[in-house]
Amino acid sequence: MSLKKKAVFNWSGGKDSALALRKVLQENEYEVIALLTTISAENLKSSIHQIPVEILEKQAKSIGIPLKPVEISKNLKNYEQKMTEVILDFKQQGVEHFIFGDVHLSEVKSYREKQLNPLGMQVIEPLWDKTSEEVVAEFLASGLKAKIIVTQVDKLDESYIGKDLSQELVNSFPADIDVCGENGEYHSLVYDGDIFQEKVEFSIPKVSKISYDFTLNTGENITSYFWQAELV
Repeated sequence: MSLKKKAVFNWSGGKDSALALRKVLQENEYEVIALLTTISAENLKSSIHQIPVEILEKQAKSIGIPLKPVEISKNLKNYEQKMTEVILDFKQQGVEHFIFGDVHLSEVKSYREKQLNPLGMQVIEPLWDKTSEEVVAEFLASGLKAKIIVTQVDKLDESYIGKDLSQELVNSFPADIDVCGENGEYHSLVYDGDIFQEKVEFSIPKVSKISYDFTLNTGENITSYFWQAELV
């Protein structure tokens, strides 16, 4: 009988997620029974990163932990309902811990605790309270490999798409960029390293400029533009 605590890992497919999962697997305190990812019901790609579910499945298979994709409607109206259903289902399986790869955005952590704690789930944050510089240094030292797949147009130009995260690349970031991309400056896809049994193959046939509409806490509506890799 395993004495490890059952947990679900909230998987984005990116560098912070992979680094946090690597730490959890090395420390061996939790039995991670699933990698949970929210995907758009419209295009079956992950939120923000826009990673196709087929590539997420490849990652999960190579890691050796089942993927649990949760389809969310385009307008996110069913997000909380869907997540509550999934959380309660995992609770019935004996899960009491949800693990995330957040770094230092306190409002994000507070939101997660507000949603999960009342349902009997504890939020675990293996990278919490590290600086962005520390997280990037730890990622690069880990041997994990990631390519940049999304950049914010006004922060990093199209030339960064498809490049491997390296110290040289990080050194090339403009001064106002969070090196971890914590403010949405960029997102990545992890494809190789010691958590994978085999390299996750994919290609980037084209890059598109896309936009997202956001409503700020003030009620103001804004549009943000991104360079987005098409992943095949």
